[in-house]
Amino acid sequence: MAADLSQIVKAYDVRGVVPDQWDEGLAELFGAAFVQVTDAGAIVIGHDMRPSSPGLAAAFARGATARGADVTLIGLCSTDQLYFASGHLGLPGAMFTASHNPAQYNGIKMCRAGAAPVGQDTGLSDIRALVERWSDEGAPEPAAEPGTVTERDTLDEYAAHLLSLVDLSGMRPLKVVVDAGNGMGGHTVPTVLAPLPLTVVPLYFELDGTFPNHEANPLDPANIVDLQQRVLAEQADLGLAFDGDADRCFVVDERGEGVSPSAITALVAARELAKHPGGTVIHNLITSWSVPEVVREMGGTPVRTRVGHSFIKEEMARSGAIFGGEHSAHYYFRDFWNADTGMLAALHVLAALGSADVPLSALVHQYDRYHGSGEINSTVDDQAARLAAVRAAFASRPGVTIDELDGLTVTSADWWFNLRPSNTEPLLRLNVETRDPATLAPLRDEVLSLVRTTA
Repeated sequence: MAADLSQIVKAYDVRGVVPDQWDEGLAELFGAAFVQVTDAGAIVIGHDMRPSSPGLAAAFARGATARGADVTLIGLCSTDQLYFASGHLGLPGAMFTASHNPAQYNGIKMCRAGAAPVGQDTGLSDIRALVERWSDEGAPEPAAEPGTVTERDTLDEYAAHLLSLVDLSGMRPLKVVVDAGNGMGGHTVPTVLAPLPLTVVPLYFELDGTFPNHEANPLDPANIVDLQQRVLAEQADLGLAFDGDADRCFVVDERGEGVSPSAITALVAARELAKHPGGTVIHNLITSWSVPEVVREMGGTPVRTRVGHSFIKEEMARSGAIFGGEHSAHYYFRDFWNADTGMLAALHVLAALGSADVPLSALVHQYDRYHGSGEINSTVDDQAARLAAVRAAFASRPGVTIDELDGLTVTSADWWFNLRPSNTEPLLRLNVETRDPATLAPLRDEVLSLVRTTA
């Protein structure tokens, strides 16, 4: 009987509970299917610190080599380190991680050579179809000559590449608290930050895929409490928090206050536009109004996209954009094969603060111009019906525009909100932004009452 992959193959990756939903046997089939779909003669594989990651990565490698592909194993790495290896070596890649999900989960993020994304429309659906067929009919015949396996440590090369992309000369000494959340930031941060004039205060750098201290998801306020307290106790200049696979970075200022990822997007966009005048910057539709404003003020062209890394990367490739940012703290760089790297964004923040004579809160104030709700999730029985009810309630209001690029975005002169369905859960996700702080709560509550009504 074919494997039921409906619960683990997502829009952009594979992710589920090990071994209940998938295991090394399936990982081996995924390796064989990945090689066939990408027509790869060689691939690169990395993994995070989860207990199941080494075994899954090895099984994937067995499937790939059985189909004749040569495999380069880079071992423990962050997801953006795998993207670096894919770009630097010119090879398709597979990263074994479940990012910020709990310890019992694991998954695969796959890319083509040059870190180009593999999503549902760019190969993932074909990989799924092969795995389902082979799990039912049996694995394909092995290649006449199996591929080889070699090991390579790319950490130093990865760090050197990142440091080459940001001017860090002349920066003043800073004290920074870094919360790695027992994830891969504990592996990459010491090497990347070592050459800089920083006093690094480490929090939870021990690699532990059971996440004994807190979930490795810095967008949840509960998971940055320790970082905030430590920044204040150390009188540090800033704090950085990485998620489990260290491809996202969240920033805390010297007051222990979280800095909006939209403000970081605007700050980095301004710096990249200073290097590349007139460039295009991608932002998704739930980033702050401040992002396109800053891009225009710097002489750049902002381009609005749907939420999700495959959409950002595709648009960056199409438009030749120099940078892209999402409110989820994913940051994408043309100089990094259009891939996302929280570490490079962190280096930009350090460089900007290190060359300024003001604290971080003052530095980012110019980029944080409006008032946002953050993302609010609501469990609903019928996503389409609730979206239609909200649309009907606002469609006839004067001065309001509506678009459906990604869910429902309603905009007026003084506020906007976006309500979009989750692709994997029975949720609607709400983001609200207003010019006047007094407007925020009433608008938020009005929309939520429409979403959460049982009528």
